[in-house]
Amino acid sequence: MIPPRFAAILEEVRPLSERFSASGHRLFLVGGIVRDLMVGDDIIEPDLDFTTDATPPEVKELIADWTDAVWTQGERFGTIGATKDGRHLEITTHRAESYIAASRKPIVEFGTDVIEDLQRRDFTVNAMALEITSSDPKLIDPFDGMLDLAAKRLRTPRSPEASFEDDPLRMMRAARFIARYGLRPDPDLLAAVEALAARLGIVSVERISQELDKLLLVKDPSAGLWFYVDTGLAEHFLPELPAMSLEQDPVHRHKDVLSHTIAVVANTRHEVDSRPNLKVRLAALFHDVAKPRTRSFGENGVSFHHHEVVGARMTRERMRALKYSKEMIDDVSQLVFLHLRFHTYSMGWTDAAVRRFVRDSGELRRELIELTRCDCTTRNRRKADMLSRRMDELEERISVLAAEEELSRIRPDLDGTDVMAHLGIGPGREVGEAMAFLLDVRLEEGPMARDAILQRLDGWWAARG
Repeated sequence: MIPPRFAAILEEVRPLSERFSASGHRLFLVGGIVRDLMVGDDIIEPDLDFTTDATPPEVKELIADWTDAVWTQGERFGTIGATKDGRHLEITTHRAESYIAASRKPIVEFGTDVIEDLQRRDFTVNAMALEITSSDPKLIDPFDGMLDLAAKRLRTPRSPEASFEDDPLRMMRAARFIARYGLRPDPDLLAAVEALAARLGIVSVERISQELDKLLLVKDPSAGLWFYVDTGLAEHFLPELPAMSLEQDPVHRHKDVLSHTIAVVANTRHEVDSRPNLKVRLAALFHDVAKPRTRSFGENGVSFHHHEVVGARMTRERMRALKYSKEMIDDVSQLVFLHLRFHTYSMGWTDAAVRRFVRDSGELRRELIELTRCDCTTRNRRKADMLSRRMDELEERISVLAAEEELSRIRPDLDGTDVMAHLGIGPGREVGEAMAFLLDVRLEEGPMARDAILQRLDGWWAARG
């Protein structure tokens, strides 16, 4: 029996199903939306995916005058994309595809059997289809995906070796399903990932980074990140992650860096469009990435000198290798660089300290505060409460000071033209030095009247000799 919660989706796609039915073709709703609606879970993949026995040219003809737009970039793989009333949908001809051992590209053969199509999908929990061209919608579940969901088990419809040979990215995708649905990998699946982890090397870095992002957008990605490390997958796209599996202080048995890092990632809850903030999650993943490289021991114990500086550089290098956008690379590496900045103001939140924190963090202030809060994973309740109070105090002081002066655009009270006219100098190094001095005065003392700041400029100029 199809649950009532399918009613809205079935009504939405009824005109489409009627077209296929009238032409003598079958149409099946597949993918995450079937899985999530069957278990009554939140729909995290709202796009509509279909499979059909119609060929791509037949699909184009059937939907041409019904959809708002059609695109055919995936036609050679059997997929026709379209939009209807703002909804994205893809219709793919039944297929049996496989990858050449050393190739990133699949060989696609079209078919007419939905069971064969489902057999080639990644996991049993995804190998379910809802036939919508039958008189009554019918669930097709030949590999017991519903039973596996109920049993919290992750399996593949075929042997895991065959599945991962076909598309190695499925090994990374397994981590997302483990984290998202609390599934336990079947022993055969786990062994196959460990044996075939190196095959991830044939997958494009763009697909790898997209899959990493999808895991990081899960409510709690911890189990998936541990899966990356424990199976050896991370060694092939993010080797810095398993490298963090070292104790911060072997003498006193403090928590290891990797455990701390994964805990910080899970702690972040700042959302964008009802999903975790990817920028903060990536910064949490990388924030201590340089600790293995910078760890040293001295009279006062272990230290990680300038690990935020080295970490920002390592973050930039890895994210470039994974082909993230320039904006994302700049912002995440800057958050890593600044993640200790809060702790440099140990004397309390003076007006000057608040201004400098706001200046340093810029447009990343909310993300930096979130990262700083989540970086506290201590079990010492007193220490955690003290940090939380200091963070609360900082945010309150920012609000108060912002009401008194323009914190979001802190700049010197004079511009370069004013400086040159007042000192009688032309463009050159002295102007830059003067502007740096005036900015420091602005940060330390706040906005000043023009006469007062000119006097300070005269004093600085005279002291230079």
